[in-house]
Amino acid sequence: MKKLLFFFLTSTLIVAQDLKTPFEKGNGNQSTTYEECIEYYKMLANQFQTIQMDAMGLTDSGEPLHIVTFSENKNFDYSQNKAVILINNGIHPGEPDGIDASMMFLRDLATAKIRVPKNTIIVAIPIYNIGGSLNRNSHSRANQNGPEAYGFRGNARNFDLNRDFIKSDSRNSRSFQEIFHEVNPDMFIDNHVSNGADYQYTFTCIATQHQRLGGKLGEFYKNEMHPEIMKELKKKKIESTPYVNIHGDKPDAGFAQFMDSPRYATGYTTLFNSLGSVPETHMLKPYKDRVNVTYEYMLATMNYVEKNYQKIKKLKAENLKNYIVGMKYPLQWELDSSKVTKMEFKGYKGDYKPSEITGKNRLYYDQKQPFTKKINFYSDYKATKEIIIPSYYVIPKSQWSILDLLQLNNIALKTITNDTIIEVESYKIDSYETSKRPYEGHYGHYNTRVTTKTEKIAFKKGDFLIKTQQAGVKYLLETLEPEAVDSYFNWNFFDPILQQKEYFSAYVFEDLAKELITKSAKLKAEFDAKKMTDKEFAESPEAQLDWIYRNSEYYEKEHLQYPIYRIK
Repeated sequence: MKKLLFFFLTSTLIVAQDLKTPFEKGNGNQSTTYEECIEYYKMLANQFQTIQMDAMGLTDSGEPLHIVTFSENKNFDYSQNKAVILINNGIHPGEPDGIDASMMFLRDLATAKIRVPKNTIIVAIPIYNIGGSLNRNSHSRANQNGPEAYGFRGNARNFDLNRDFIKSDSRNSRSFQEIFHEVNPDMFIDNHVSNGADYQYTFTCIATQHQRLGGKLGEFYKNEMHPEIMKELKKKKIESTPYVNIHGDKPDAGFAQFMDSPRYATGYTTLFNSLGSVPETHMLKPYKDRVNVTYEYMLATMNYVEKNYQKIKKLKAENLKNYIVGMKYPLQWELDSSKVTKMEFKGYKGDYKPSEITGKNRLYYDQKQPFTKKINFYSDYKATKEIIIPSYYVIPKSQWSILDLLQLNNIALKTITNDTIIEVESYKIDSYETSKRPYEGHYGHYNTRVTTKTEKIAFKKGDFLIKTQQAGVKYLLETLEPEAVDSYFNWNFFDPILQQKEYFSAYVFEDLAKELITKSAKLKAEFDAKKMTDKEFAESPEAQLDWIYRNSEYYEKEHLQYPIYRIK
């Protein structure tokens, strides 16, 4: 009997030792490598029927993007009547806290070390930026306190993947979108580490901007769900604060909630009414502590979703009622400084002193002088540009790159079966500005303005009608409306229309220009009026000929004509 008991205890100890993660086996300041991470999850999937590991689409590194799923009933159908939480790790592999925390989290679910959810499925992407993870080093995060080695922010093609969710330049993004629509998460968590100010908190968090989430769903997340999860952390003596959206200055005067536009992970997932958060552990805190609070946040979130999954799913489904044809939809936002709340903040005294390097004033924080005080927090934004939601968009089949992305995002397309004339609203690009510096592979546009007119357009058999009243309505509006911050236009998908393809030779066009204004009294009157009111125009022969050309039938209609159309 004693021998049998000894054998049982020894076997249990061996199994427990085998299930330790590389992080747990280390000194608390070492993160898991990509190879170790994948092998560990394969081992879990082999040992536990509640764990399934799948290789999905490829990444820019050439390696597949994996997902690891925990399901208590061993049913890995994501459409069953359960909530789904999708956890993303290592989008910036120099911020590996979530990688190590998720390995322990999935293990503890499989072994029932923590309460196993019966109504919630957990899906984790082990490491999203595989190329960056393989580019392992110890120096690229100069401001960060551990771990000893980690991955690099840029992926295999040097993209920052947390700027690529709408434009989808990387295979990683395209594979993520397939995963996202396959699992259809109710809650999305994207694990990070912060940069910026110094303060007492180990854990900060970006809760996706509630107004962009929309309606009762957004209010529920802001006022109920997120605060309750933070309270659970506090019960475990984990203090938290909203992501400290301050860089290069002190947070004492207050700060605003981060506005996560669709280029970012939660900005993208919000377009499909998924609740979303970005845990941001503090870079200067010990690595072991950062991994621990990331784990506890995922646990608290899971427990809340498990308890409230029916309400969450109901609110998520009902949220589509806020985006009906004829309603207004905000494309651009600015901070509403009139709406401010007082928030308790635990910081360190910040001040300025002469730099020993530059001799100029530098910012520093004195950790020997902690403080707790009320500061201003701004969580509300106001719309500065709105459009009316159309019933359809019409997209010519020539715009195949856009159509590919729509299909990737589960947007239903209807093919036009015969050549037909449709009355549509069309946009002319009136003005825009372009970045003078490259940003994630683009010289993006901003401050875009359009003029609108209603006209009848001949569309061809094989062109596409896209109904807005579908699950991806917000995705359609944010990508297809040129004035939206992260529209396809602003991300350079339509730059060919900005270049004039045909021109005129002045010595030839002179005679034709005279004929044009002679034949049209209206054109001549407008021309003469412009010369009278615009001195620079009156002094420029080139500008005058160009004006007549642009106001004639000889000027190409494709120039600055946005090739996607709206039906009211």
